[in-house]
Amino acid sequence: MTDEMMSLRTLLEKSSDADLLREMIGFTAHRLMELEMDGLTGADYGERSPDRINQRNGYRDRLWQTRAGTVELRIPKLRKGSYFPGFLEPRRLAEKALTAVVQEAYVHGVSTRSVDDLVRAMGMNGISKSQVSRLCEEIDEKVKAFLARPLEGDWPYLWIDATYMKVRFSGRIVSVAIIVAVGVNSDGRREVLGMDIGPSEAETFWTEFLRKLARRGLRGVKLVISDAHEGLKAAIAKVLHASWQRCRVHFMRDVLAHAGRQGRRVVSAFIGTAFVQDDAESARVQWRQIADQLRPKVPKLAVLMDDAEADVLAFMSFPKDHRAKIHSTNPIERLNGEIKRRTDVVGIFPNEDAITRLVGAILLEQNDEWAVQRGRYMSLETIAPLSDDPIVKLPAVAA
Repeated sequence: MTDEMMSLRTLLEKSSDADLLREMIGFTAHRLMELEMDGLTGADYGERSPDRINQRNGYRDRLWQTRAGTVELRIPKLRKGSYFPGFLEPRRLAEKALTAVVQEAYVHGVSTRSVDDLVRAMGMNGISKSQVSRLCEEIDEKVKAFLARPLEGDWPYLWIDATYMKVRFSGRIVSVAIIVAVGVNSDGRREVLGMDIGPSEAETFWTEFLRKLARRGLRGVKLVISDAHEGLKAAIAKVLHASWQRCRVHFMRDVLAHAGRQGRRVVSAFIGTAFVQDDAESARVQWRQIADQLRPKVPKLAVLMDDAEADVLAFMSFPKDHRAKIHSTNPIERLNGEIKRRTDVVGIFPNEDAITRLVGAILLEQNDEWAVQRGRYMSLETIAPLSDDPIVKLPAVAA
């Protein structure tokens, strides 16, 4: 086993992203069994071929205990003879090798030779390099299909945030921006809408990212919540024609940097009174009063408040029940934190495709978790009025 594969195993044992790995291990194990069955039967599943030498005969269930947790396997059966997947014995070595196959597939790109070596080390010499490539490509296709899916309906709220990762490019190690967008639709449900990779957070990059979302069907956006990026703000106005909410948490950090260590608590309490007002106009009046009170002693802070008033208080014009969730990028920052936690074990990515593979898989996993949650992120009653589509009411039935 090469040093590179040993390092992959070490990363795996240190990683705690068991849910994602368990799903990927199960998917890969299933595909490996199907490919092995193709070799034993002489034909693909359901294919009519004169070269066929055996028939399939259903499946038997088996639980496979791995370091990533219990994986449910459906082991194919043959009509003549018996079949047992080679990667299950010996368990410890094969499990690590199979997990390394998964790691290789979605972290280090589709490397046919190295993946093929791992498969052969598992005693599965009947699988060709083309089949190994197809196996890895199917994992990619699953992620790419998710990131390119059509977006249907209205999406009143959109959170956008960026994080940075290191990747090898033309023999150098550079930082690239990973942009993630999360939206809430007119049913009050959260979804991951997309991601992209760029050299920086320039306006051209933001504009192209939003245009991609629009081409996939993004519409009905009323408010975009993000950090203070002038390029993104310009792109929002150009592409979405929506209001922009400057993240309140990030703004308060900038404010407190001007307040001094002793005055931070007082300034934070003062500004906080504007956020608890009942309506947008009351919040703006309170905001200006606070700025005027601070102006004699902390003029830079007052100017900062003057410039940011409209952007920081944009959320006050929306339903009161939504304000706690739309005043900052906290909802998407938690997702970015999970992305960083899982990608830190990789360190430097070999290429951008590897970033898309791993980050895309994490986003797909999170989106699935949101989809099965019973409760809506925002109630249907409070978010329905924000939709551009009129609510159709059926006429009452005469008694």
